[in-house]
Amino acid sequence: MWTKCGGCGEIIHRKQLEQNLFTCSKCNFHFRIGSKEYFDLLLDKKTFKEMDKKLRSVDVLKFVDSKKYSDRLEEAMKKTSLYEAVRVGTGEVSGTPVVVACMDFSFIGGSMGSVVGEKIARAIDAAREKKQPLIIVSSSGGARMMEGALSLMQLAKTSAKLAQLSDAGVPYISILTDPTTGGVTASFAMLGDVHIAEPAALIGFAGPRVIRQTIGKDLPKGFQRAEFLLEKGFVDMVVHRKEMKETVSKILKLLEN
Repeated sequence: MWTKCGGCGEIIHRKQLEQNLFTCSKCNFHFRIGSKEYFDLLLDKKTFKEMDKKLRSVDVLKFVDSKKYSDRLEEAMKKTSLYEAVRVGTGEVSGTPVVVACMDFSFIGGSMGSVVGEKIARAIDAAREKKQPLIIVSSSGGARMMEGALSLMQLAKTSAKLAQLSDAGVPYISILTDPTTGGVTASFAMLGDVHIAEPAALIGFAGPRVIRQTIGKDLPKGFQRAEFLLEKGFVDMVVHRKEMKETVSKILKLLEN
C-alpha cells in the first residue's frame, strides 16, 4: 500500500512509513496516527494496561442531524474497533510508571463527549491516587455537538480534576498533535505543566478559516501551527515524533528530581 505525503507530495510505501513512525523522511510531515501507534512509540513494550476500555456513549438527547447520533456511534465503533475517542491506562516510559491517555481523531473527529470527559477524569484521578505522572496525547476537533451541554460540561470537569492533580503535586505532560482544537484546547490540553507539540500541528480554539471569516483579514503565516505557538509562548517545545519518547523521559526524570 502506498500513501501520498501531505507535506511534499512524496509517494511513500506503508511499511516505510511505519518504520519512520508515520513521518515523511523527506519533509518531516507528521501523519495522523491513533492511540495504538502512539502508545507503541511512547511506552515501554508490553507495559500498557488499559482502563475503562468498554465505557461508551449513549444518545441521551436522541440527537439527529443528517443521521442519528446513535447510528454515528455504531459506525465509528465498527470503523475504528474502538469504543470511544480516547483510550486511557497505565504504562511505563523508560521505566518510569505513568498514567496515560491518547485521543483517536478517527473516532468522530476525536470529539469530546461525556464519556471522553469521564475517561480523562478517571485517568487524572488514577494519576493522583497512584502519585504517578500523567501524560495526555490530544488530537481533537473539540466538543461533541451531538451531546450539547453535556459535552460542554466536560471542559469544567476535566479542568477541575487537573486542579486537584496540581494541588497534589503530581506532574502532567500534555502532548499536542494535529489537530488539537475547540473545547479540548480550551480545557485539559492547555493545562499541562509542560506542553509538547508535534511539528506543524494545528493548535487553537476556533479554526483559522473561521477566524479569517470573522475578522475579514488574512492571518499571519503559519498561524495556529505549533511553531507559531512556540514563538508566542503558548507551548514549551516542538518535538519530532522520533524524539518524543526520549524527550518525555528526560522531562519525567527532571520533574521526579
